[in-house]
Amino acid sequence: MSQTTYVNGDAAPSDGITVLRRNFALGMLFLVGTINFVDRQLLSVLVEPIRAEMQFSDTQFGLLTGLAFALFYAAMGVPVAMIADRWNRVKLIGIACIVWSGFTAACGMVSNFWQLAVIRFGVGAGEAGGTAPSLSVIADLYPPNRRPLAIGLFTLNGPFGVFVGAAFGGWAAIHVGWRGAFLAIGVIGIIVAPLLIWLVREPARGEMDANKPADEALPFSQSLAMFIRRPSLRMLMIASGLAAFVSYGMLNWIPAFLMRTQGMPLSAISTWFAPAAGITFGIGILGGGWLVSRAAQRSARAYGTIPAIATAVMVPTFIAALLVDSWQISLALMLIPMAACTVYVAPALALVQNLTPPRSRATAAAVLMLMFNIVGLGLGPLFAGIVSDGFKPVYGDESLRWALIALMPFAVTAGIAQFRMTKYLDGDFDE
Repeated sequence: MSQTTYVNGDAAPSDGITVLRRNFALGMLFLVGTINFVDRQLLSVLVEPIRAEMQFSDTQFGLLTGLAFALFYAAMGVPVAMIADRWNRVKLIGIACIVWSGFTAACGMVSNFWQLAVIRFGVGAGEAGGTAPSLSVIADLYPPNRRPLAIGLFTLNGPFGVFVGAAFGGWAAIHVGWRGAFLAIGVIGIIVAPLLIWLVREPARGEMDANKPADEALPFSQSLAMFIRRPSLRMLMIASGLAAFVSYGMLNWIPAFLMRTQGMPLSAISTWFAPAAGITFGIGILGGGWLVSRAAQRSARAYGTIPAIATAVMVPTFIAALLVDSWQISLALMLIPMAACTVYVAPALALVQNLTPPRSRATAAAVLMLMFNIVGLGLGPLFAGIVSDGFKPVYGDESLRWALIALMPFAVTAGIAQFRMTKYLDGDFDE
């Protein structure tokens, strides 16, 4: 490997990035991203024992898992991404991991709802330094035609984090309690973060782009203007926000639905739901990235058509899973929609990386993630919680069934937006 020099925190262009260096960096970013998602899923899995101790409503839980986290995640996401477009991204990700892991550990020390809400603000602020800078690093490790698959592999940290979080959360609730679970995950993150900083080198910006040499970082207003100027990115914002609204609403409430409405025992969450969710979400994310990587070589419209088809499959299969009475049958029927609801993720993130300049990619990813997090994570779980509380006087524990069904009109709208995006993609890629 040739000697690499650093200027202003960036690696200077070298004679190439070795396969080992590239894949190791991707693996470390995946590990840090997994810790990020374990924390998010942990709160969803442990909601029933936490709710029993602190006595809060479904609406309050929707705030904890959604809006309380997402507001601070989104508020910090753009300024942190702008720093990432100007400074060493690997160091920034490591520092952010230490911050969110410290707040995660603190979740195990709270005594009431408002303390937990404030701590979740801190978790969200810290995790804002994870995904967008990581996507920018990956774009400088892999050429454009390999980015959908590489980003698909990276975003497997979501389903893998769901699996680990659900499995560990179910085990921890029985053996060490929900407080011990948060403390353990926080300590792991604090240990892993320095390893990322020490072992992964910052790649040169734009080295993998034949037609996009490293440029000056754009102000936020110009990065936002790209989404307004390019029709495909504008439509992507709408489609991704709606798709995230549905997928986060599903992800955060399915464990509670299975336990409360369908009578699934907590021990079965780690035995059955954890592997089912991890595998299906992984198939959806990786499958979406792989399919688009192949299909986009023939037509750029694949970035929209494949997510739209997945959405069309998801809606009827999820409704069917919600209407049966057995948790075993319900979980079996959920395998298809849990895979389909995440197909949009890798294509959306890769599309932004491929249509933006190298020194604007972290900021551009943060702009897209504003939709993921404010509309999706912030409002999706909250909407389901409000609907559930509204239906509870009439339907009791059945209220969650109808709250989840209420998400489906938003899914239909997302699919329409994904399909409409296709007519703009060829023109935007030719610019």
